[in-house]
Amino acid sequence: MAIKAIFHVNVNCSNLEVSLPFYENLGFETVLDLPTGGDASLAEGLGMPACAGKAAIMMLNPDDPRQTRLDLIEWVSPDDDRPPYEHLGRLGINRIALWTVDLDGEYERLKSDGVDFLSEPLFMGGHTKFVCFRDPDGTIIELIEFHRSPLGDELNQPA
Repeated sequence: MAIKAIFHVNVNCSNLEVSLPFYENLGFETVLDLPTGGDASLAEGLGMPACAGKAAIMMLNPDDPRQTRLDLIEWVSPDDDRPPYEHLGRLGINRIALWTVDLDGEYERLKSDGVDFLSEPLFMGGHTKFVCFRDPDGTIIELIEFHRSPLGDELNQPA
């Protein structure tokens, strides 16, 4: 197979200046600012009408060139302010899960910063702890922590 990895995930936002600090608080760093722009080839390639937007390419670890990037875009044109998915049962990409090794600490830190969580951290399947929250536009972000692999190995233990 020629496909090797997920290169980037796109998240549309209504206001880049509001969303940037939110994602920076999650640990993302901007590695490329893209000023407002767009052209006919972009519109054709994305299957959109004439479009223009501004964006920031962000990474959790900019020193790792293979790491997946977050492509945060505020579309100037076309303007579509409909909210994202009302619930996670809808088809399509609707949630981003971020692996963490200190879920409880991140939960408390983000909660004290005013992040509104859907629940408190919960266990699923006995070995996976998770919690979900929404970004400023309502996109659901998940923090996930593995306590035991399906093979019984301990995970996330300090060295």
